[in-house]
Amino acid sequence: MKPPRGSKAVFADPEAFWRRQAIPSLAGVDEAGRGPLAGPVVAAAVILPSDAAISGLKDSKLLTAQQRAGLDGEIRARALGYAVREVGVRQIEQWGILAASLKAMALAVQALPFPPAMVLVDGNQPLPLPYPQQPVIDGDARCPSIAAASILAKVFRDQRMEACHRLYPQYNFAKHKGYATREHLEALRIWGPCPFHRRTFKGVKEWVTDKD
Repeated sequence: MKPPRGSKAVFADPEAFWRRQAIPSLAGVDEAGRGPLAGPVVAAAVILPSDAAISGLKDSKLLTAQQRAGLDGEIRARALGYAVREVGVRQIEQWGILAASLKAMALAVQALPFPPAMVLVDGNQPLPLPYPQQPVIDGDARCPSIAAASILAKVFRDQRMEACHRLYPQYNFAKHKGYATREHLEALRIWGPCPFHRRTFKGVKEWVTDKD
């Protein structure tokens, strides 16, 4: 099932378009963690009720950690269904980050408590799933269900990185969440990579040795 060609309204507000078609269960899916040098890529899928109006719902990157935490609880309480899944560092190294991100999103959709009738996917790539779906560029800014998924994925991944920090505090994962900050790159220069680092990524692979 695809939207009609040439419909500006579809592309301006894809979620509203599909809700007008009386789609019984519309899922939004998004990932967090494509860019970092360490940690898993995490994806969430969310099915919101058609009348859900969650105040402050928007792209997780535009929210503070406190705002995300509050919305995370509200989304979980009000969603008809949601699921969060991750793909680990070694799979990212083996498959590449794009394939790993798509796999994480597919796993999240498959883990929903019931199959969605339509899936809105953040980005420009469809998922390897048999469900009707529409990729939506900037979907986390345009579709409430994708924005909700982005928040669940971001909160979950940040918690994962805080757990990594407790094991390897010298990298300060709790602060930068694995992204390539100056502090993180300096820690890699001093300490080399830990098991949570993506050894195929620029900024990490330069410090990989035979013992890593």
